[in-house]
Order: sequence, then C-alpha cells, then structure tokens
Amino acid sequence: MPDSADSPASSATVRTPTNRARRNTGRTVLSDVAKLAGVSTATVSRVYNEPDKVSANVRERVEHAALTLNWFPNAAGRALASTRSHIAGIIIPTLDDQVFASQVSAMQAAFAARGITLVLGCSNYDPAQALVQVRAMLARGVEAMAVVGEAHPPELFEALRSYRVPYAVTYAYRKDSPHICVGFDNHAAYTEITEHLIGLGHRSFAVCIQPTRDNDRVQARVAGIRSTLERHGLAVRPEHMLEGKSTIEFGRRCLRSIWQAPCEHPTAIICGNDHIALGVLREAEELGIEIPGELSVTGFDDLEIAKELRPALTTMRVDTYEIGRLTAQYLLDVLDGKRPQHGHEVRALFQLRQSTGPSAR
Repeated sequence: MPDSADSPASSATVRTPTNRARRNTGRTVLSDVAKLAGVSTATVSRVYNEPDKVSANVRERVEHAALTLNWFPNAAGRALASTRSHIAGIIIPTLDDQVFASQVSAMQAAFAARGITLVLGCSNYDPAQALVQVRAMLARGVEAMAVVGEAHPPELFEALRSYRVPYAVTYAYRKDSPHICVGFDNHAAYTEITEHLIGLGHRSFAVCIQPTRDNDRVQARVAGIRSTLERHGLAVRPEHMLEGKSTIEFGRRCLRSIWQAPCEHPTAIICGNDHIALGVLREAEELGIEIPGELSVTGFDDLEIAKELRPALTTMRVDTYEIGRLTAQYLLDVLDGKRPQHGHEVRALFQLRQSTGPSAR
C-alpha cells in the first residue's frame, strides 16, 4: 500500500499555494482568511488598508475570519504594499493623570475605526525625552502626530515638518500659536476662576499649582492669575505661591505651610487641579478651617469625585475626550487630502459649587 504522501489526493493538497505557505511557515496566510470569509485576497487587504471602502458586512466577515484563524496583517508588509504605515503617535506628559487617558481613548477609537494604530509615548514632563520619542516614531514611519502642549524643543517641530508629518498640539489653545492647536485657553480659564473669587470679595490669595518649568499650560494658568490680580491692584505673596506634584499630599502640605507662615492667611486658594484641591480640603478639615466660611478653594478638571466632596468643589470642566476626538479628526482629514486651516478651541466650563463663598473679611 503506497504511503499517503504519494497518493494523488495528498499530492494535490501539497501543491496548492496556500497549503504550501502553511507547510513552510506554520502560519495562516492572507488567502486562508479570504477563503474562509468568501472574498478575494484583494478585499482582505482593502479591509485593513482602506476600511472605509469596504461595506460593514464584508468587513465584519473578514475580521471574524481573521480572528478565527488567529491572523493579523503584517505591519511592514502593509507599509510596503500601500506606502503607508497605518501608525499614528501621541506624546503625553504622564500616565498618572486621567485627563490624558481620556484624550488618548478618544483618539484611539477614531484611528482604530480607520485601521490606524495609535502608538503612545510618555515624556514624564521632560522635553528632551519627548524629542527622542518623536524621532523614534518618525523612524517607524508614523503618519500623524499629536503632542500635549507647546513646551517642546524647536527640533521636535522641525523634525515633524521635515518629514511632512501632520501634527497637532493638544490640551492647549492660543489664537496666535504657530501650531495647529486643539484644546482650551489655559490663561482664560484661570482668569475666569480668579475673577469669580475677586467678585466674592477676596483680596488675599494663595496658589498651589504644578511645576511651571517646561509646562506651557501651567505657565499660562499662573499668568492668567497674576494678570487678573494686577488689574485689581492685587498680587500673591511669594510665600503663598507654591509649586509641586499633582497630588493630594502636595495639597495637604501646601495648606499646612500656608497656615504656619508668620503672615496674614489668604481667604482663597486657587489650585492647579482637583487632586491638589482635594488635599487642601482634607487638610482644612484636619486643621478645623471652615470651607468656605474661612477659606474658599477652587480646583480644575472636574473629576468625578469633585461634586461628591463635602463641600462640593468649585472647579472647571474640560471635555478631554472631545479634545482627543477633534485632534484625531483633524489629523485624519489631513491624511485624506483635505486642508483644514484651523484647530479647535474646546471651552473650559466653570462649575460653581460649595467650596467657594464670600470673603469673611
């Protein structure tokens, strides 16, 4: 009896291109996916390279077949075949802040719908590290970039322009910026907070905020506070201007330091975010300081916990998910050959709650 490998049926099976590829590599190949989905290999390629040109039904069949066979497109092969990498990038300053996570989530959803992978880099507020990561992404053929803020080395933006990679600055907005910006006006947001407190009769202020170094957003916030106070003939004492990490512990240390200083206590504290403000509120409770009767406190970001505090926190709400969505849409429009000329301003919205009230003085 002949060996099964020599039988006609077996020989025919071995000679088919698909099985030959599987025999040599042990991997599922594109033609296997096409056969299972009942489409051509060209259609499979189109699903991953130009998904908007394929009907939802066909796309679903192909993706299901790929999942069943544990197959995914080779990124290098796709780039060679289409002269595109299908990769976008974003550089954020930290992974510890949910406002950036929300923005990344929106961008990832928008890019994924177009078959584009979003690569994430974290600079840890180090401009030099941001430059290194952008250069690494450009080496991988990234097609579009988003960077948080403008405080980056000129070489970073020069590299993006040199490679002709469309980019947008996020989480900040300036009308006179040389970059496309998608975000909010930090200066205007803190001007509004400061005006609110002045309108309540406050004349003595403290500021507990993130480090201003290499952070254009925080620099703009401090400038908004200072310029607003100056218009009213006011200023912040040097010992009442404190910078530190965006943490509850920093907020607690701030209030302890301020209350122990041998000078008049402020009647209002402006915080750089809700975490810092939460620390101030918790320490005020420990020290027996009445909020807002003795001290008014403001935050920023409007985290979910802000309205659950007692007293609830007066703060500013920023739709960071919308910032991410608009950023992705701008970059996708550019990749599609459209020519959007402007960025988008997403207004920060003032949230008046119980942590601010009239000055007792």
